[in-house]
Amino acid sequence: MSDENQKPSNDNRQKQGGGQDPQLNWRGLVLFAIAFALIGGAFLFRGNNLAQIQQIQYPRFIQLVKQGKLVVSPESPLQLVVEEGRNTQYFEGKFKLPSPTTGEEVPVSFNTPIFTQFNGSEIEQALSEAGITPAITPKSDLLASAIVSFLPIVFFLVILYFFFRSQIKMAGKGALNFGKSKARMLSKDKNRITFKDVAGVEEAKDEVQELVEFLKDPKKFQKLGGRIPKGILMVGSPGTGKTLLARAIAGEADVPFFSISGSDFVEMFVGVGASRVRDMFEQGKKSAPCLMFIDEIDAVGRHRGHGMGGGHDEREQTLNQLLVEMDGFDTQEGVIIIAATNRPDVLDPALLRPGRFDRQVTVALPDVKGREEILKVHAKKVKIAEGVTLAVLARGTPGYSGAELANVLNEAALLAARKGLKAVTMRELEEARDKVRWGKERRSMAMSEREKISTAWHEAGHAILNVLLEHTSPLHKVTIIPRGPYLGATMYLPEGDKYSTQQKEALDLLAVTMGGRIAEEMFTNDISNGASGDIRQATSLARKMVCEWGMSSLGMISFADGGEHVFLARDISRPREYSEHTAQQIDTEVKRIIDEAYERARVLLEERRKAVEALAKALLEYETLDASHVKEILDHGNIQNPPIVEVAPPPLPPPPSDSAHEPQSPIKPEFPSGGLPAAAPA
Repeated sequence: MSDENQKPSNDNRQKQGGGQDPQLNWRGLVLFAIAFALIGGAFLFRGNNLAQIQQIQYPRFIQLVKQGKLVVSPESPLQLVVEEGRNTQYFEGKFKLPSPTTGEEVPVSFNTPIFTQFNGSEIEQALSEAGITPAITPKSDLLASAIVSFLPIVFFLVILYFFFRSQIKMAGKGALNFGKSKARMLSKDKNRITFKDVAGVEEAKDEVQELVEFLKDPKKFQKLGGRIPKGILMVGSPGTGKTLLARAIAGEADVPFFSISGSDFVEMFVGVGASRVRDMFEQGKKSAPCLMFIDEIDAVGRHRGHGMGGGHDEREQTLNQLLVEMDGFDTQEGVIIIAATNRPDVLDPALLRPGRFDRQVTVALPDVKGREEILKVHAKKVKIAEGVTLAVLARGTPGYSGAELANVLNEAALLAARKGLKAVTMRELEEARDKVRWGKERRSMAMSEREKISTAWHEAGHAILNVLLEHTSPLHKVTIIPRGPYLGATMYLPEGDKYSTQQKEALDLLAVTMGGRIAEEMFTNDISNGASGDIRQATSLARKMVCEWGMSSLGMISFADGGEHVFLARDISRPREYSEHTAQQIDTEVKRIIDEAYERARVLLEERRKAVEALAKALLEYETLDASHVKEILDHGNIQNPPIVEVAPPPLPPPPSDSAHEPQSPIKPEFPSGGLPAAAPA
């Protein structure tokens, strides 16, 4: 199919599917103004004519006749106008009237209505005595008067029709096009994105690039008996670039490309979703071979039979029609479906089988090399200062998705512009990285001295254990400045990409998680609700070790529910797969693992009591410390290279006594470690 044949249908498709607001009808406004001008001019002209012809009454007319004031000549005779169809007669002529300026008599036109049945003899007598013979003129203007009367109304209605014509057309479309597909045909020349603009997902890009090559040269694959895949399902976490990859396919493929969202199928009217699926495939068959991209297909492709209650399910009927169109009794090749979702666990099995979605392309989080490539792509639009190495930033952003990396560069550019810099430096990039992952610093938040001290001990306990224990991720920084939802934060960054969790790593992470509560209790003789997030993380990790990972005395047995996301109607009545005695054993094992981690963390902090106290005092003084400062305290007992403080800190308050009972902040200073390490099979 050539480009010349594609462009007209593309333009028409954009006009039909465009959801733009109707523009202002300038033509209607101009016609509306002309109509008012013509109507006003007609009334004005009519008023001027009436002003030039004087209306005189019958007694005044008889008086003028008797006084000889009428001007009667061949050029201006006295006329008796008789209107046919009406019982109306009137005299038209001229009479002499003194001028108000010169006093001379000048002829003035007049009009006098008469009724011959009442005073016809008196008129004849007065005219005969004056020697005037009127000329009788018949007149028939019934049709003209009717036209003149109705013409403004008709003209006004015509103007209203032209003015509201676009609204009437749109109302008709909205009323009759419920079953029409909302798929939009993308233009290849508008916002074109190619595979060069997609980085960090090389395996996924190779699979979809093979699809584009098949469409460009199908004989290359058909020689060996291969057939074109009917569907490709792109699965991945939010922000990994599934929609961007689909847009790149649209930019690379030399075939029509339709785009639609899964939620566009379902409406409030029954049968609309199935009708739109049929219409979408009819459009595709007319343009075959073509590509159709359905974003967020889980909105229409959810598992059937797991809804609460009975009755007609419109979404299931839409899914049934989609299944039939993709691989049913009367299926034509040439329409390829590309779908994207981040919830493959809720999709119907019939939708995932080969023949409908032949391939499932996993768009995973990028590794360190992929993150560097993504940063290079987005850095083309940002002015980067000399000396900035994107590879360093890529190593410091493990677990970041493509959308988060783009947001890091954007936030760094905003920070540099706010500071008045001419280019983005490494300092802004690191600050933007911390802001995207852990939230923005809230220096304006008013915290009491007691809360600051409690937060300092809490974060000091986390930081010391994170450095002391062997199987933990390297410490990044520790701060008591409120950031995001936290009153304080101990941040660490993994050395590289992690895809599994070892038992020693899990046990060390549990000990680090316990350190905040232990240090708080050791040095303030009190505890706060600041450890609620730590308790939640530790419980979740310990339960996974027992129920999913087989890292307990219960052995290699899975006691998990089977998945993170559940169907309420399916799982609400499903019986538990283990006994009450086993449930008690699970709870006992979880408590044992947490208690052992707590005791291990307490012993380590007791041995390094002076280091924890020195770190807490340094946090109260400097508020934010790097990992190097924490190591200096552990090695030398104090900070050898203190950080630069822009504002003089307040004097260090004495530690609170046991009798101090001040209410704690409702915001919990949790331990934002960037989430638990991903538990994936090795």
